Amino acid sequence: MIKKILLALAIVLVVIQFIRPAKNNAGGVQYSLPTRYRVPPEVNVIIKSSCMDCHSNVTRYPWYAEVQPAAWWLANHVKEGKKNLNLTEFTNHSIAYQNHKFEEIIEVIQEEEMPLPSYTWFGSHPEANLTAEQRETMVIWAQSQMAMIAERYPADSLVMKRRN
Repeated sequence: MIKKILLALAIVLVVIQFIRPAKNNAGGVQYSLPTRYRVPPEVNVIIKSSCMDCHSNVTRYPWYAEVQPAAWWLANHVKEGKKNLNLTEFTNHSIAYQNHKFEEIIEVIQEEEMPLPSYTWFGSHPEANLTAEQRETMVIWAQSQMAMIAERYPADSLVMKRRN
């Protein structure tokens, strides 16, 4: 009985290897964050190593992204990350949205909610773990972007509209 169960499990694991999610490689920079905002080199390094894989249209995939069901989990992880913040499509949204996203960036970094712990499980992506200095750099940068927005746009244009 155990042999039959193990054989069935092995067959299922082999079959699911042929059911692959689409890769997140849409690219495009027309609406990316640096097209409108100054991103200093030290911030750019942090964003590239800690944020872009889940929060952009270009993901660098680890080796286990070729193994099911890990690839499905990663695809969902990236989909959710992009739904919350897509740095490749950042400036394609209203200025209120952009301002709000800077506010959220500050919050999740200060609360140490990003990167997600699952992103660094088992020692994977150690470069994504932010030091206290990197967190401070990111927060100061995001605050400066919000200040720049506040200087350039009327206050009422920075209010997010409620969805009905």
